[in-house]
Amino acid sequence: MAGELHAEPKLVEEHDTLKYSLLGPSLTKSGQDDVDQQKVSEVIYNASKGSKYFNNEEARDKNLTHKIDRILEKKKQLEKLDLAHDRRKADECIAELELFRDLSQTIVHIDCDAFYAAVEELDRPELKELPFAVGGGVLTTCNYHARKFGCRSGMAGFVAKKLCPQLIFMPLNFDKYTAKAQEVREIIVDYDPRFESASIDEAYLNITEYCQKNHIDPEEAVEQLRREVHEKTKITISAGIAANAKLAKICSNKNKPNGQYRLPSDRTSVVAFMRELPTRKVNGIGRVFERELDAIGVKTCGDIYQYRQYLSKLFGEKAFVFLMQCFLGIGRTTVQPAEEYERKSVGTESTFHDMGDPTELRNKLRWTAEELEKDMLRTQFKGRTLCLKVKLHSFEVFTRQSVPPKAVYLADDLYKYALPMLTKLEEEFPGMKLRLMGLRCTHLVSMKKPDTMTFFGFKKKQSIDSGELELITQDSAKRKSDALDDDTGQWETWPDELLFEDAERQEREDDMKDLESLSQEVDKRRHHGKEVVPNPKKQATPEEEWWDCPICKRPQAASEKEFNEHIDLCLSRGTIKDVVQETASTGSRDHTPTPHPAKKARGKDKAGVRGDPKQRRLFFG
Repeated sequence: MAGELHAEPKLVEEHDTLKYSLLGPSLTKSGQDDVDQQKVSEVIYNASKGSKYFNNEEARDKNLTHKIDRILEKKKQLEKLDLAHDRRKADECIAELELFRDLSQTIVHIDCDAFYAAVEELDRPELKELPFAVGGGVLTTCNYHARKFGCRSGMAGFVAKKLCPQLIFMPLNFDKYTAKAQEVREIIVDYDPRFESASIDEAYLNITEYCQKNHIDPEEAVEQLRREVHEKTKITISAGIAANAKLAKICSNKNKPNGQYRLPSDRTSVVAFMRELPTRKVNGIGRVFERELDAIGVKTCGDIYQYRQYLSKLFGEKAFVFLMQCFLGIGRTTVQPAEEYERKSVGTESTFHDMGDPTELRNKLRWTAEELEKDMLRTQFKGRTLCLKVKLHSFEVFTRQSVPPKAVYLADDLYKYALPMLTKLEEEFPGMKLRLMGLRCTHLVSMKKPDTMTFFGFKKKQSIDSGELELITQDSAKRKSDALDDDTGQWETWPDELLFEDAERQEREDDMKDLESLSQEVDKRRHHGKEVVPNPKKQATPEEEWWDCPICKRPQAASEKEFNEHIDLCLSRGTIKDVVQETASTGSRDHTPTPHPAKKARGKDKAGVRGDPKQRRLFFG
């Protein structure tokens, strides 16, 4: 009896944490502030109870609860130890991070308001006053009227209908969203040609140079940008203005929709802003990491300091540094086109209904290998390491990897070296049933032929080809941390703050995949909005391209054939002149050396003769 009484509070606790988990990854989306989340969680709980979705969330919640129990047990043991060394280490880390605080840049994060819904309203103005959502089995987004009922992206359609019976569903139209996103991108490129796309409807800009050049205040510049986007595209955007990308992202959600918020760029304001900020508001802390932190007492970024001596031992070194950055409000100030991020891997994966027949699993592995070969050929890479990722019907994720004797990219090789890994998993889990399978190549080797002209500096380095661009942000979403999940089946680890941002993004992505597969409405194009395309070129007078001759130092037309002919001519002239000079020096006492071609060119410029404005003075060695 006593045992039963003792167990009851634990059941209640698990019940409560499951309800919180059922609120989904988009709990912090704008438009939710006045919603009774407890009521919403009760509706979701009752509407989904007994479904595959509910069983999946229940299993995940139990696994997380067990993990948190282990964390708390470890913390209890640490409390008995003298952690003065760890406290000093944390303080030293804070002091070191302060040295890298950069308050000189003005970073802006812009986010289109309910983007897919806003685009649909342009064609159906009557929807503006009605609650509606884009998507069916799973909501991709919904307008602000629907959000008042607790509806949000990543929510199962049948649950949203319980919350808002009058909810209207609109089918997805990716072509329309892409076209509208491009209109927005063509405007923001004028403010920062090197802006960074975070997804189809959000971007980071560094407007420091724009403000200096145009003698304009950052807030005024962003107001101007937002006004211009609205006038030309008929949709609204919200913006956050701060000293780094982490803060700008947080700020862009402060005055949504159609608003902006600027955090002053001074240390006092930044630290005060972070002190009361709930951890979940930080880009990079999802609902799993939030609950782990909450369990040890860290509810706000200000609480991080109090528990600093435990963090590295409980969550790992990377998470420790990331949390210290959150406490201080320090983030990256580098903003660059997404296609410039270095590719670390190429992979593909697919979700399907439970599959356990060995023949079917091998056929699926073969199909996955063929899909990966297409991506490897498109991106022109081979891989020295091959990874297999599977998700069991119980939603447990496992990865295995092998190192083939050669770099691979062909489907035959990919299948050949992946099959033993699949066979070993079948031995480990008799009767194994899968719902997801993926293959990924890492430690990449380029298959592109070296460009001799680029190597010698005669041509600008070409940007990544469009085929490769489509996959880069999908890869970035695979940067996961050991600190966040010990058994999540991550592909690789990235040692920077993007690691945590992408881990949270991947958490949302995985939730979407699970929901879609459970609703049996998987859209193969759902990844749309995550592919990277090159930034639009800023409108300017086209500049003619010239290549400098390494012999005479004069600019030549950018044509390989003509350029090679010119170099041959220059080399021939040089040889002839050397012979003439040698002959003249031995046969004539009145010989005057022929001036160097480069000196002649400089002399002409000084004399007012038509010069070479494109001259770049390219030298070897």
